[in-house]
Amino acid sequence: MSTQKLSTRNLLFIGMMLFGLFFGAGNLIFPVFVGQQAGTHYWPALIGFLISGVGLPLLGVAAIGITKSDGVFQLSQKVNRFYAYAFTVLLYLCIGPLFALPRLASISFEVGLSPFVAHGHQSSGLLIYSVLFFLAAWWFARKPSKIMVYVGKFLTPAFLILLAAILIMVVIKPMGSGQMPVGDYVKVPLAAGFTAGYSTMDALAALAFGIIVVNAICDLGITEPTQIAGDTIRAGSIAVVLMAVIYGLLGLLGRNALGHFSRAANGGPVLANVAHYYFGEFGNVLLALLVILACLKTAIGLITAFGDTFRELFPRIPYAVLIIFASATPLIFANIGLNQLLLFSTPLLYFIYPLAITLILMSLLTPIFGESRWLFGTVTVFTLIPALLDGLNALPANLHHGWIANLLSVGHLLPGFSMGLGWTIPALVGLVVGWCLSVTAGKRS
Repeated sequence: MSTQKLSTRNLLFIGMMLFGLFFGAGNLIFPVFVGQQAGTHYWPALIGFLISGVGLPLLGVAAIGITKSDGVFQLSQKVNRFYAYAFTVLLYLCIGPLFALPRLASISFEVGLSPFVAHGHQSSGLLIYSVLFFLAAWWFARKPSKIMVYVGKFLTPAFLILLAAILIMVVIKPMGSGQMPVGDYVKVPLAAGFTAGYSTMDALAALAFGIIVVNAICDLGITEPTQIAGDTIRAGSIAVVLMAVIYGLLGLLGRNALGHFSRAANGGPVLANVAHYYFGEFGNVLLALLVILACLKTAIGLITAFGDTFRELFPRIPYAVLIIFASATPLIFANIGLNQLLLFSTPLLYFIYPLAITLILMSLLTPIFGESRWLFGTVTVFTLIPALLDGLNALPANLHHGWIANLLSVGHLLPGFSMGLGWTIPALVGLVVGWCLSVTAGKRS
């Protein structure tokens, strides 16, 4: 068995690669929006956002490493094989062709390029851009073994240099100090920040990108499972520390921008206004390059992860065919507009996120509770229904009638339901019940 260790240099490159894969469209605009909405309640909102936007991704990477799993499918088989197929397919469709990938093209165009396109040509401009964007992402994703070079050594450093130019100005020349909070940030800023972190999709991406990190480490000659697990966690730590620092500064950018600009529907226009405020017309060019790099490197990772995982799930379908599907399908959804895309992706996130969180936490707790299918299955079942209700509650308000309204009336009996946290108490109950069942089953056997 090999005793080779990963060099500090390569560990840093893998950490940078993972950061680059994580940090895409939502990571730029959502912390900005949180800062804008939270205002003077910025710090508790930021803590909540960091728990779900940074803490959960690190735990997800750690779960892959500690359990020595090679991806989300193997991890979710602890519930049962049917659930593993359903959950893995849903997760990869969510962070792939249906929502995350289209969002990458929409955000990079609307935030970066739309100021340079005439108003009457926005739709055709987005169509042409999205074709070129996904063509480039597909080209890089053709060789998954080169992803550390493409993303870790080139695209991510270039992205960080461009982002630093804006964030340094946020620190040395603040635009304001924040205004009064709005919405849930008035009374429960910590919980509001926590659920806002769902929108980054990073806890889901952590389960998806785990296999890319493991493969990158193995390609460097590390074969001992414990060493791979440790290096996976160390690379994840590098990535999330970078993310935490940048999230904090982006949140300040959003909060302070209200000193000069009015509130926006999402963080994209805020970023555009701030870049122009600090750098004038050059700020528009700087932001365009920034968001294109941010979104392109994440798109490469998502398409690669989709191809790798679906090839394992469905071995008869070649990798080349899978990445063509993952690159072509988002073209349809990318052209419906950013606000519309966010409107209908949010309910699915409120449904799938609790399932991902409980799977991650239960995997990390296996040294204490064991891997009983009773335990994993009961926690999942107790989480599933309230998570579904949370998803329905996140639908647009004009859909809250008929049978949906009847179900939501049941959901409002759960603590934290109005904030998208109605699943937490049932999950804890499921943990207790599942542990009792697993102990009883163990005694009988």
